[in-house]
Amino acid sequence: MSTFVLVHGSWHDGSAWQAVIDQLEAKGHHAFAPTIAGHGKGVNKNVNHAQCTQSIVDYIVSKDLNDIVLVGHSFGGTIIAKVAEGISDGFAGQKQRIRRLIFFNAFVLNDGESLNDNTPPHSQALSDQLARQSGDHTVMLPFEIWREAFLNDADLDLARSSYAQLSPEPYQLWLDKLDLRQFYSLPIPKSYLYCTEDNVLPQGEQWGWHPRMSSRLGLFRFVQMSGSHEVMFSNPVGLAEKMIAAGRD
Repeated sequence: MSTFVLVHGSWHDGSAWQAVIDQLEAKGHHAFAPTIAGHGKGVNKNVNHAQCTQSIVDYIVSKDLNDIVLVGHSFGGTIIAKVAEGISDGFAGQKQRIRRLIFFNAFVLNDGESLNDNTPPHSQALSDQLARQSGDHTVMLPFEIWREAFLNDADLDLARSSYAQLSPEPYQLWLDKLDLRQFYSLPIPKSYLYCTEDNVLPQGEQWGWHPRMSSRLGLFRFVQMSGSHEVMFSNPVGLAEKMIAAGRD
């Protein structure tokens, strides 16, 4: 049995994983879903990427979690890469902290890049505009984009109920350039879990998740399934099964 730590993406908090956690635990696994600093409703959104990363490191260490399968969804891929740098070596007499990394339709950045560097110009322009209009340098995802690009495999009722769980995203996180030289030197095994109907990034080699992002991992296990970017809402049973396959020894 495995211990999964599930790191959410933009606009979400840890509660987005609840249905997946239920499925993983029903199969005998342990699963945890921390909320990244600056995420969720009614919290301070003035955070940078390093503070977000540290909040997940602190969570793992405070719970003394070892031998974990660390999963990052979407923006969460940038977090787990930096978390792996921060706790890559375990402590004397303990198992290693991280057994495997799973990038789930996740950003895998080149050294020195930001998340925004990896999105199409029209997406960057919209995000810039929304952040300027927000008054607090956050971006709120328009429902129309959520419905058509993020959760295109669900009915309207599920799209609306899941959208109600979202909150504005701190925009600074998408702008911070990340030093990933250490990440790319780590021997931690990696998997890429790809949902084939994900339409958040334009499909294809220029901007798409796979193979553009996945191939940056070097040697990795590839697992794919049908579904949208937000398949944790539309098919948590199938997602849990694929996570188990992607995280197995």
